[in-house]
This record gives sequence, C-alpha cells and structure tokens, in this order.
Amino acid sequence: MSEAAGPAAFGRVDDDGTVHVRTAEGERAVGQVPDVSGEEALAFFVRRYQSLEVEVDLLASRVRAGTMSPEEARKSVAALQESIPQANAVGDLEALTAKVTALTGLIGEQAAAKKAERAQQNEQTKATKEKMVAEAEKLAAGNDWRGGVNRFRGLLDEWKALPRIDRHTDDELWHRFSSARTQYTRRRKQQFAQQATQREEARSVKERIIAEAEPLAASTDWGPTAGAFRELMQRWKAAGSAPREVDEQLWQKFRGIQDQFFAARSAAMSEQDAEFKGNQEAKEALLDEAEKTVVPVRDLAASKAAYRDFLERFSALGKVPRDAIRPLDNRVRALESAIREAEDEQWRRTNPEARQRASDTANKLQAQIDQLLEKAAKAEARGDARKAKEHRDAAETYRSWLEQAEKAVEDFSG
Repeated sequence: MSEAAGPAAFGRVDDDGTVHVRTAEGERAVGQVPDVSGEEALAFFVRRYQSLEVEVDLLASRVRAGTMSPEEARKSVAALQESIPQANAVGDLEALTAKVTALTGLIGEQAAAKKAERAQQNEQTKATKEKMVAEAEKLAAGNDWRGGVNRFRGLLDEWKALPRIDRHTDDELWHRFSSARTQYTRRRKQQFAQQATQREEARSVKERIIAEAEPLAASTDWGPTAGAFRELMQRWKAAGSAPREVDEQLWQKFRGIQDQFFAARSAAMSEQDAEFKGNQEAKEALLDEAEKTVVPVRDLAASKAAYRDFLERFSALGKVPRDAIRPLDNRVRALESAIREAEDEQWRRTNPEARQRASDTANKLQAQIDQLLEKAAKAEARGDARKAKEHRDAAETYRSWLEQAEKAVEDFSG
C-alpha cells in the first residue's frame, strides 16, 4: 500500500491496485487502475478530487459574483452535496462538502435581496402602469383624435416593455387600459364618421352656393349683387369643410365666380370715377368760392343768401368719385355749421327773456354788495376790524361776479 501527502493523504492503494478513500464513516473503494503503480493509481483519483474542487470553487465564485439566480445556485449546491460524498475521488470530501454547504447562507441572503428587489420593482411597475392607465382613461374621455391615437400606440409599446407584476393586479390594470383604448377607438371612429357625413353635407351646400353664384357673375346691378355675394360668402363659411380632396376645388371655383363679378364692378367703378372727376373739380371750385363769401359770418342775411345760392348750384352738379364724397360733405357741413352758429348767437343776443335774466342777476349781485358794504361799515363803527374785513372780502367776490353779469347784459344790448 502506498500513501502520499495532501488530498492523497485521504486515500490508500491495495496491492491489487484497488484505491480507497478515507472518510469520517470509514474507508470505501473508489476504483481500480490496472497495470499502473500504486502512486499513479492514487494520483488518478486525486485528480478527480481536484476537478471537484475546481467545480466547487467555480460555483462559489459565481455565487459571490451574483451571476447565478438563487434558485439555480440552490440546485447546484444540492447536486454537489449529494454527489461529493459518493464521488469516486480521493481527497477531503467532508471539507469539500462543507465548503459547498457554506454557500447556502450567502444564497439565502441573495434570495432575500432578490425578493426585496422584485418587490420594489413590482411597486415601481405598478405605479408606472397605474399612471399609464390614468393617462389612457383621460385620453379616452377627450377629443384629441389625431394626437391621441399616436399616444395610445406609444403607451401600448411602453406597456409591453414593462415586466408583469402579480397576476391579479396586472390583469386588472390591463383590463382598464384596454377598455380605455377600446372606448377611445370607438369614439374616434364615431367622430370621423360624423365628420365624414358633415363634410358630405358641406359639399352639397357649397355646390348649391356655386350654382346660385354662377348667374350673378355677369350682373351689372353692382350694389344688390355685391350684397348677394356677401350673403353667399357667409353661408359658405357656415357650411364648414367639405371632403379634403374636393374642398379646395370648390373654393377655387366659387372664388373665380366672385373675382369675375368684382373685377367687372371695379372696372365699371373706375370708368365711372373718371366721369365723376369733372363734377368733383366743379364742386371744389364752388366750395372755394363759398368759403370766402359765406364765412366768416359778419352779415347773417348776406351769408345765408350766399349759402343758399351755393347750395343750389352745388346740388345741381352730378356725382363725384367715391373717395371724394366724404371730404366734400365735410366742407359743406362746415359752412352749414357756421351759418347755424351765427343764427344761434343772434338769437341769444336778441332774446329778451335771457337779457332780463342777466339784468336781474346783475341787480341782485349789486344789492348783495351794498348789503355787505353796509355791514362792513357797521362793524368798523363798533371796532370789529376782523368782521369788517370779512364783509369787504365777500363784497369783492360778489363784485367780480357782478362784472361778469354786467358784461352779459352788455352782450345782449349789443
């Protein structure tokens, strides 16, 4: 029998080449290598033990590094715990088994950490999905028919990328999300169907408007026809949009009809304005003359006579260009206002009732001044200088009012 140090110390070889391993439970044969020396036979089974050591060390390294799931690590430990004691190898099998068993504590800690991590991840995923459901339900109740469909598509992609949580909660949230999506899709289809109907109705309305507009294009009844086109335009706007592929075509056709009429009207107005230019120049010359003879109004009768003569000649002239109407009317109104103001002023000056009121006011003010001066004299007589001054000051105030009243009387006399 031959013995060696290290792992080999846990084995021996019989003379017939049978190799035994020593364990706490005693020796057991692990195999026989024929036609070799005892040392070679023992070394063969020591190498098997060393292979087991490498396998255990690799497992321990992977467990510590966290590259294995706790479940996978437990299965590997259990398999080694079962296989190492029965291994046909020579070495300290009990120590190797203990090394493997020692990994169970670390695996338990990792399992607890994984569980906590999964719980946290589930909470985060749940919160994310609840937020997505809330957004989906808000979209389902809204009317964003174009942006909403793209957002639902994005939400669905995000949902698929998230991990599942507990089945009951996950199914409940998915049911809410899916229901919101279905509700939105149904309402969107209804909206588009309604819009399609409205667009077809708008197409019919606009086609009728075009049919009404076509006979108006050649009309020379400028005012009423322009009003008719304005009414047609209001109806066109109120009709809404026709189907996209025909709406622009309909508008171009309607606008072309309008352009035809308004271009003809503009040409006619331009020709008419040229004819009216002579009337404008004649009326301006009359105004230049009247503004010298009518105003300023020094002799009301003469100014009124000049104004009547001007107005008769002015009215006899024909129409003027549109842009000249207002400036000419403003100048005529200025002459009329000057005459009216002169008449009002004459009436004010010759109104006997107003003159009497002004005279009465002046007399009352004079009487008040006389009373105040009398009171001042009496105050001085009794030595009350302060009171005398108050009465005289008051009398001065009334005297200024008296001057204004007397001027008014003079104006009426004039």
